Amino acid sequence: MARKSGSDGQKTARDLRDAALRLFAEHGYAAVSMRQIAREVGVQAGALYLYTPDKQSLLQDLMCSHLEALLKAWADRRSSLSSDPAERLEAFVEFHIHYHLTRVDEVFIAYMELRNLDQDGFRKVEDLRRQYERELEAILSDGRTEAAFRIDDLRVTTLAAIAMLTGVTTWYREDGRLTPDRIAQEYRGLIFSMVGAA
Repeated sequence: MARKSGSDGQKTARDLRDAALRLFAEHGYAAVSMRQIAREVGVQAGALYLYTPDKQSLLQDLMCSHLEALLKAWADRRSSLSSDPAERLEAFVEFHIHYHLTRVDEVFIAYMELRNLDQDGFRKVEDLRRQYERELEAILSDGRTEAAFRIDDLRVTTLAAIAMLTGVTTWYREDGRLTPDRIAQEYRGLIFSMVGAA
């Protein structure tokens, strides 16, 4: 299959990532072949290797890119916040919900396909995930220090909160009864209750 008329290298690279993301999310990494991805993109299977060394590298790139973009977006949001832990926690919850609801496939792959990464890829993705977790952990730690939050085990609370927030992507539907804003409001209440905040 020849490259689609009018396409160029950058477009093909984007199409490759988009196709892989969609197929991995729909069928699972293990069930998708490079030939299937090539068919989606409209190129010969061999042409994909101009853009990625192999399927494993493609998966790792998708996961790392998602997490790096997440960290950058949160850093941009965090820069405008005060030092107040309650304000920062509220902002984190709202940010997490809105960011993840617009990237459901990326979130699914970043969490569900870890088992398919090689050791090096797993370490890289885990490091990025822990960086993000530490952002929330720092907020909770400051709140506990200032007696704004009541937390016994900081690490467990952080992981429980992240898991609950990210879990929204498994049940949210665009045509459902709750808007993202409403969901963020509900989750704010849940997280604030979890940490014993007013």
